[in-house]
Amino acid sequence: MAKSPAHHSSTEAADHDAQAYVRGTMTIEEQSATFALFMSLAKWGSLAVASILLLLVLWFQPGGSLFLGLGGGLVLAVAGWFFLKGGKPAAH
Repeated sequence: MAKSPAHHSSTEAADHDAQAYVRGTMTIEEQSATFALFMSLAKWGSLAVASILLLLVLWFQPGGSLFLGLGGGLVLAVAGWFFLKGGKPAAH
């Protein structure tokens, strides 16, 4: 009689990962760096989306023009850069 193969569930790898996870193992430096990267990408990405949206709205509105859109988008990008650029880091 042939041996039956060992039973493996389809979630075996995920179950192993869930059991191997230990809460609180990320170092504070790694967590701070991840949060700082996320905040930086969020703020600069939002500025880029807002500038492009303003460009498109001013360009494609009735009576609008490409140059009006470029000017508005550029003004918003420059003003946003001055407002969003890094200041003094917060002391904890």
